[in-house]
Amino acid sequence: MRMELRVCKHCFDGEHGNPQKTTVTQDMVECAKQVREYKDMIGLESLYITMVEDGDTGGAEALPAIVASIEGNRVNLADTQLVMEDADGNMLVYPEPKDILEVLTRNLDQIDSQTRNDVMVELSEEATDMVN
Repeated sequence: MRMELRVCKHCFDGEHGNPQKTTVTQDMVECAKQVREYKDMIGLESLYITMVEDGDTGGAEALPAIVASIEGNRVNLADTQLVMEDADGNMLVYPEPKDILEVLTRNLDQIDSQTRNDVMVELSEEATDMVN
């Protein structure tokens, strides 16, 4: 299985003026980094973390799936999503931060049950509220 977490670089860096979104985005990235560190323990082939910036074409770095929505006459591409691909090429795409955090924290729970190392990420209050 392969995974790719895509996040808005400006949200991650706090440049959009939404501190809650910045905190949650940073938590998602920290969880993904920790899962990537221990990916072999849960049979994960790879986990890519991609920072998307204004002007990017919208293409994924590793897994070619992009969530889109229509607002008025515009098609908007999601800048935050978690894409998972299994061995058969089937893809799951999670565009909601709550779902992304849920998937990543469940992966961390699986890893935690198989190691003596402390692999858990201390989530912000905002992220904790989302997954509880």
